[in-house]
Amino acid sequence: MNSEKDFFLAVILGPTAVGKTELSLRIADSLKAEIISADSMQVYREMDIGTAKAGSSVRREIPHHMLDIISPEEEFSVAEYQKQVDKLIPEIYSREHLPLMVGGTGLYIRAVTEGFMLPDMDKDKKLREKLKQKASQNGNKAVHQKLAEIDPELAEKLHPNDLRRVIRGIEIYRQTGRTKTYFRKKQEDRPPRYKYIKFGLTRPREELYNRINKRVDKMMESGLEKEVRFLYENYSLSKTALQAVGYKELIKYFTGDCDKEEAIRLIKRNTRHLAKKQLTWFKRDPDIIWFNVSQKDSSAIKDEIIEKIKKKSSLDFLEY
Repeated sequence: MNSEKDFFLAVILGPTAVGKTELSLRIADSLKAEIISADSMQVYREMDIGTAKAGSSVRREIPHHMLDIISPEEEFSVAEYQKQVDKLIPEIYSREHLPLMVGGTGLYIRAVTEGFMLPDMDKDKKLREKLKQKASQNGNKAVHQKLAEIDPELAEKLHPNDLRRVIRGIEIYRQTGRTKTYFRKKQEDRPPRYKYIKFGLTRPREELYNRINKRVDKMMESGLEKEVRFLYENYSLSKTALQAVGYKELIKYFTGDCDKEEAIRLIKRNTRHLAKKQLTWFKRDPDIIWFNVSQKDSSAIKDEIIEKIKKKSSLDFLEY
């Protein structure tokens, strides 16, 4: 029986709207690859336009995985993502195809390549509610101080107003007797789960932001408002789905909290913020081979990536 380390995985990552999809499709076509989406919102059915999901015609030509796998009413964990991808990779190899992970959700990519150390835990709703009440009565700093007593390293990284993550840090300790920092360090000490190569795509900030703004306009023209209204009227959306950029802002418009023009402005602003956060996450990873896609011809980038994949993987079936 093959172990994880018998398999090679190629990864194309980067911020939203940088151009991952177009390049990855060309690489997948050249290498007989199957694409594994690493996007935390593309797992949801009916959320197509706002998540920039590959169209059905593209998916007929190149197999895509981890798209449309759950209802927008369901929650989906990083651990569950890792578990499903771990099953997919040997299946893709059995067809003599290359698994090509593509996306911007850094935690998903890390979980598959390096592992996800946090144990499966049920939500402690009573504890969460108690800590939220404490924050409401005594201020967020009071809850943050509790985290500082348990996990000072994590507390130093989190602002007191990041209440959700502060509470999560306390919850992890209460349920496991170990801090989130402990699990993170254990994860860093583990060897990689797969042989892999990671390629990152980037652009100058202004160029990326212009692409984001234009893409939002195109999404609106393509029926994003109709898509979100259908979801809003027909589903009790999960907390995760409700956080999707493009969806939460239009729902504010539907509920009368802002007008349509303001909702579109917020979508553009929040997408730019998301891109910045993604880049900050990825820049911490020394394993990523970066390409500035505005400074080099896309065909040259494609050829260079293909050559590096072949060299690093030594897979016979990639030769053509």
